[in-house]
Amino acid sequence: MKIEFMILGEPASKANSREIGVIRQRGDDGKLRTRPISRKSDKALAYERSALKQIPPKARVQMTGPVRVVLKIYYASERPDLDESVVLDVLQNRYRTVEVGNKKIRKLVQHGVYINDRQVRQKFVFHGIDRANPRAEVAVESLQAQQIALALEPEFDPFEAIA
Repeated sequence: MKIEFMILGEPASKANSREIGVIRQRGDDGKLRTRPISRKSDKALAYERSALKQIPPKARVQMTGPVRVVLKIYYASERPDLDESVVLDVLQNRYRTVEVGNKKIRKLVQHGVYINDRQVRQKFVFHGIDRANPRAEVAVESLQAQQIALALEPEFDPFEAIA
C-alpha cells in the first residue's frame, strides 16, 4: 500500500524551535504548583494544525507495521534547516488524555496515515526551494510485503552469507 499527498506551507524545525514554558497545576493538596516544560514553538504548532486539516481522509488508513516515508520538503528560502520531524508527527494518530472515573486514558481523536512514527524504518528526506509555494510532498509505503517475501525465500540464509 502506498499513500501520496501534499501539505502546503513551510514546516517549522521542531528541534531548533523549542520553547521553555511553564505549567501551573493544582496538586492533590490543593496548592498551586509550577514546573517548566519544553514545548513546540507557536510556528510549529500552527503548522501542525494546518497540516492536519490537509491530510486527505482516504490517506488516514492507520498503517500497521514498518513503513517507508519519502518527503520532499520545499522551503521558501535557504534559511531553515531540513527537519522532517514535525511532518512525521503530523502523520501519526492523534490522542487526547481523558479522565474516566479515577483513571486517565488515551482516547483516539484523529486517525493518522500510520499509528505511530516509530513505525518508520526507512526515510528519505529531500530539501528544495520554492519561494512561491513552500510545501511537503509526502509518500508513505508499507514495508510488510517486502519483508515477508524476503523471509519466504528458501535459498537465502543470512547466517550462511556471513560464515
